[in-house]
Amino acid sequence: LKYPPVNDRKVVRDYFDTVTAIEPPHTKHFKDLGAESLVKVPSSVIAALLLAAPDIPAFEEQHLLHFTAEKLEQLRQDVDKAQTTNLALAAVLTKTILQANIQMFNSMPTWSYVMFPYDCHHHTEVPMTYSGNLSFSAIAPLESQTVLDGSYKEIAQAIKEHCSKVSSEYAKSLIYTVKNEIGILFQAGISLCNLPDMSYVGLTNLCYMSLYSIDFGYGGPKILSNGYFIHEGMQRIYSNKQDGSIDLFMNVKDDLFEYLKKSDKLLKYADIIF
Repeated sequence: LKYPPVNDRKVVRDYFDTVTAIEPPHTKHFKDLGAESLVKVPSSVIAALLLAAPDIPAFEEQHLLHFTAEKLEQLRQDVDKAQTTNLALAAVLTKTILQANIQMFNSMPTWSYVMFPYDCHHHTEVPMTYSGNLSFSAIAPLESQTVLDGSYKEIAQAIKEHCSKVSSEYAKSLIYTVKNEIGILFQAGISLCNLPDMSYVGLTNLCYMSLYSIDFGYGGPKILSNGYFIHEGMQRIYSNKQDGSIDLFMNVKDDLFEYLKKSDKLLKYADIIF
């Protein structure tokens, strides 16, 4: 290889030692949300606690939507042609899932959460050759009434405002949170789901990963599917090389999906596969 991969995590530690942590807005949100009930755990035992915790069972209720390239571009133009397709799709999903949530539970949630993971390689000075996982999350806590009343363009802009906060300083703060304030992580975990008082879209776009080029000696993949980190509310976008379209795997409960299937807005752009 022209640039051999770097496997030593000391590269990451050395870099973040030079960074001053700044708390991202969503951390303060979850602190305030669970101010009276945050789990207090001594920082000295957090690592042992995480290692001892059992794996969360995979969420088994999964659905697949198919968006042609033409319909995806139409969606972007309809929402806000100044935004990315990823952001426009997130805005449509955020509102339609909130509407389905309200219909299913017959109540208005207080918060609608949108989560984007991001690769810190692209937002810090950690060498691109570092081969370890360096992913963080940006979360937009949106008031559900604002989402319900707002246009798709306004929702996209609100998501962008929150989820563009991906600096090294925010990443350093999130590292501190995991190491020292696991109660905040727990509060976020119980909030990022679809319940009567909250709705959630966790969207990961994997179209930019050259997954179709992977070959372990048996040829490359013909089709991609979502088989890892399957939790309620998590959604992943895969490219479909057969026609240049995308496939959206949605991990939402079957009952909630029954209401999503009736969404004129979603069906205007997507075909339901299952």
